[in-house]
Order: sequence, then C-alpha cells, then structure tokens
Amino acid sequence: MKTIKILLPFLTLILLFGSCSKKGKKSGGALAGDVAEKVYVAPGEHDEFYAFISGGFSGQLSVYGLPSGRLFKVIPVFSLDAEKAYGFNEETKPMLNTSFGFVPWDDAHHPDISQTNGELDGRWCFINGNNTPRIARIDLSTFETAEIIEIPNSAGNHSSSFITENTEYVVASTRFSIPIPQKDMPISEYKSNFKGTMSFISVDKETGNMDIKFQLLMPGFDYDLSHPGRDKSHGWFFFTTYNTEEANSLLEVNASQNDKDFIAAVNWKKIEEYVNNGGGKKVAAKYAHNVYNDHTHTATSTIKDQVVMVDPRDVPGAIFFLPTPKSPHGCDVDPSGEYIVGSGKLAAELTVHSFSKMLKAIEGKKFDGEAYGIPILKYDEVLAGVVKQPGLGPLHTEFDGKGYAYTTFFISSEVVKWKLGTWEVVDRKPTYYSVGHLMIPGGNSRKPFGKYLVAMNKITKDRYLPTGPEVNQSAQLYDISGDKMELLLDFPTIGEPHYAAGCPASLLTDKSKKIYKLEDNKHKYAITKEADAKVVRSGNEVHIYMSMIRSHFAPDNIEGIQVGDKVYFHVTNLEQDYDVPHGISMIGANTSELLIMPGQTETFIWEPKQVGVWPFYCTDFCSALHQEMQGYVRVSPKGSSTPISYTLDGESTSGK
Repeated sequence: MKTIKILLPFLTLILLFGSCSKKGKKSGGALAGDVAEKVYVAPGEHDEFYAFISGGFSGQLSVYGLPSGRLFKVIPVFSLDAEKAYGFNEETKPMLNTSFGFVPWDDAHHPDISQTNGELDGRWCFINGNNTPRIARIDLSTFETAEIIEIPNSAGNHSSSFITENTEYVVASTRFSIPIPQKDMPISEYKSNFKGTMSFISVDKETGNMDIKFQLLMPGFDYDLSHPGRDKSHGWFFFTTYNTEEANSLLEVNASQNDKDFIAAVNWKKIEEYVNNGGGKKVAAKYAHNVYNDHTHTATSTIKDQVVMVDPRDVPGAIFFLPTPKSPHGCDVDPSGEYIVGSGKLAAELTVHSFSKMLKAIEGKKFDGEAYGIPILKYDEVLAGVVKQPGLGPLHTEFDGKGYAYTTFFISSEVVKWKLGTWEVVDRKPTYYSVGHLMIPGGNSRKPFGKYLVAMNKITKDRYLPTGPEVNQSAQLYDISGDKMELLLDFPTIGEPHYAAGCPASLLTDKSKKIYKLEDNKHKYAITKEADAKVVRSGNEVHIYMSMIRSHFAPDNIEGIQVGDKVYFHVTNLEQDYDVPHGISMIGANTSELLIMPGQTETFIWEPKQVGVWPFYCTDFCSALHQEMQGYVRVSPKGSSTPISYTLDGESTSGK
C-alpha cells in the first residue's frame, strides 16, 4: 500500500502527460511552413554539423548529419557487427576481450569529443559500455574504434565517458556499488560494506592511448552522471549520486527517502598530485586493455593486474558533498565553470550550485556533517539559485553560450529554456515523447555552437508508421538560434539514444582518412601485389594470401583443400582509390563477410565440412563486373593426395 501511495502522484502525471500528448499531436505537432527549408540539404551538399548519437543497447555509435538527420555510418564499438565484420574477423576479435572473456555486446551510453583548452578539437570520441564496464576511444580520422579499456572494481559504468578540458582524463564511476574487492557475502549487508569507485583514465596527448591513473574508493551510493569543471572550475569534477540511503531492494521507494542526495565535488588535480608523489595503494585488479593498430590492421588484447586505489580520507580537502534534491540525474557545468546544475528527478525545482560559493564554503568550513569521512557542505552556502516551476522530472541540461540553459523534463515531456543568473523560464517546447538527454553541439564545452538542439526521446508512439510491437526510439531537432525554440525535424535512431556529442563538420572533414596506404600495411599476412599471392599448407592449416582489386581475386581457383582443414583467408584490398571497398564471403563459413577498405588486410577462417567445389564472391558492389568477381575452392576427402594448387592470372600454380 505504501508503494501505491508513493507512485500515485506520478501515475497521475503520466496520465496527464498522455492527455497532453494527444492534444499536442492535434495542434502543437504542426510545423511552420518554412521549417522544411531549414533542414533541407540539397543533393550533393553537406550538412553543417556531425552528431554522434549513442546506440544504447545496440552497443554502437551512430553518425548523423545536422540539420538533415541523415544517417552516415554506424561505428561498431562494443557489439559484433556483421556489416563491417567487427568482432568476426581475426583482426578485431581482441577488441571485445574482457576479464570475463569474449563479451560481444554492451550498452553504449554517453559519447564525448576530445577537447583542448575547453574547446572541441575533433581528435577522438569516447564512449562508455555500461554493462561490462568499458571505455572506448574512436579515432575521428577513420571513424573506427581504436581502443577499449575495461574498468575494474566497477559495475554499471554509467557516469562516463566525460572528459576534462584538455583531455587529460576520461572519467568513469559506478552506478551499482559492489563489494570491493569482490567476494561472496550476503546482499542484505549492503550498507557500509558495498563501495563505489570513480576511475580517472589518463589520455596520452599524442596517441590518445588510455591508462587507469587512479581509482577513488567511495561510499556505497549510486553514481549517476558527471561533468568536468570548465574554465574557472577546471581541475574539479562533479558527480551526481542517488540512493544515499544505501538501499539494496525496491529502490524506487527505498532510494527516494532522503530529501537531498549529493553532488560529489572532486578536486582531481589535488588527487593527481597525491598519486604522483607516491600516494594511493596498489591493489590487485584484472582488466583488459585492447588496442587496434592502423599499420598492422590488427588489435591486441592485454590483461592487466593492478590499479592505484585512493581512499578519500587520505587526501583531506579533495572531495566534498553538495546536498542536492532529489535523486539528481544530470550534473552539468555551464561554459564559465561557475554554475553546476543538479537535475533532481523527483524535485519540484531545478537546483543550481555556485562554484565560487563552494570554494568560499570550503574555506570557511561551512559543513553540515560528513558521510564516511567526506565533508558535506551546507546547502544554503553553495546554492546559486533555483529555477521555479520548470517542469516535471528534470534530467539533463546543456548551454548555448549566450547565457541560456536548456533542460529536458522526462515526465512533462518537454525542453525548457531558462536564463542563467536570473533563473527565469523563457520558453518551453514539447517533445514527442518522454525526452531523456539533449545535445547542443559543443554544449558541454567552453564554446557551444548554439544553433541546434537535439532531443533524444524514449518513446515514439505514433510518430512513424507502425512496425509491429517494436518501434524505434527517435531524436528531434530544434532551432535555438532565436528567442523561441522551433521544432524542425523528427528522425529515428539506431538503438536507444542515451546521449550525443556534436561538432561542426569543418572540424573533421579535412582530416578524414580516405585510404590506407599499401606501403604502410604491416599486417603479418599482407601482400602488396598480385604476384605475391600464394597458398601455403602447414599440417591441417592452410593459409591463403589473397588480393582483391576490380574485379577479381588472386588466387581465384584453389585446389587441394581437405575436409577438416582450417583455412585462413588473409585478404588484402589492393585498391588505392577512395570509396572502393571490396567484400568476400565463403559458403558455409561460420562468420560474417569481410568488408575491406583500400590498402587494408583482414582474415576469416573457414573449416570445410563437406567434399565438393565451393564458391566465394565479392559482397560489395564494386564495379560493372562485380558479378564476375568470384572464385572456387575444391574440397577433397581428408587424406586425399590432391596437391595444393591455385590460379594466378589464369595460370595454374603449385602451392606449398
């Protein structure tokens, strides 16, 4: 009965929302007559912005153009992708290795683009895997996943992958607190025994390679989202918490009892100095570090075995709690670094803290107790202001760089524009429906590009043609260049769009790689000309060194393969022209096709089970004679005396 009483107001709100949504479809859903012109990108023209939108449970990252909403590419990150053979070919399988073994899926949440001096620099995009905690780095010259590092001592890697303003660190923390180190113990003993961690992963300035610098051992709360300090607050990082009650059951009720939870303010520069001087304790930890090499076109996976763990009590003055109503989700810092917005999901008002007042309160020791040795600052001493009657269910805020903030409200299903400093609401627009995060290109940096806003919605309902019980999530594009927001466009997304990062297209287009140079190809089994193609037997393993170029394979006829052999197809695309990939697939192979870019080498394994003559072919329509791009493999009985042979340029050649 207690649960019903608590949930009743929200059920009422949901019913009201549903009613409002229907009204919105009849009247508010209509667009002004000229909005089509604002999103129209003529054939052959390019979009003004890139949008990197997380794929949620697809485990991938999708690339769209703004304002058109056109989908350009799905970048495979944490999940198998048959289109690009990611996780299927031998070269990328190590990217999905973890301390739990090969994990071919994850829940991708929050991308963030690298920055220099607080501005987007367009080198890399980072994104987190929520389920099996991982952080991935995507190279924005190739739009491919270059590195994945697993986060040990973590579960539910939600408040990541946000970066400091010179990309010194990418940060992750635990949504679910757990026993650290892991052990067999009663769940009922959660309180005081389960812990959270915050991980600071250093990023090499030149290569982008990641390494876990240190982890903070935190109280057993749930850590939701985070944001780095900007400008004047650079050197600090802010994390929202909920379940400060430390409940372990029926959290929808038991984790909503406290009037205020916390935003944790972490002085990471102070802790970095402590660690650089030998502070912290090296503890055992098992985690995978996977790196893809653009020259060998091959990934390697290394299992590491320890991290530096820091107890906040050993670094006084480094971490403080800012009381924040109530179960805050978003934790967002404005471009000046002064205002820290805490979006309490169950709060009636939107809370804004002041960084300057926070420092003053710390200096004056304006504390209101402590939690596990971490001082709690007095709410009134750090409060900058509140936005009154902003909406229902605030989740996330970004900024336009013109003095305005934009906050999403899940329950009232709207985006609300309000003014920094006066806290007055100046505009609100409905979303269709139940918006989660929003994104303004550069909106979490010092230099936002305040022209467009993308709202990422959890429910689509009647916005598209029905496709059975399952319908897509979607995004909506708003023009925010004027005083009032204007809805321009709906477009469906791949998977659930948790968050996005956007940047001007001009930041990336000139550095985008078009081919891999053959002379730079250091793959172990690469060949750089057809004459080097060959077939080599070693016991029951057969290695085929194959090339592909418009419009044939070399070799294209192969004999001497036996049932029970393990046949490696090492295939190099000899093309040196932009946008001429080739594919290859083999009948009966228990893998995907390969899609190989110009100058690249990839490998798949085929284990023939039946005698016969079996074809292979190019899977990507590459030329007018694409259909002629094919070959055969003759498979003989095991123990057959048929020797290895193959054809090159129409001539039969003996194998080894």
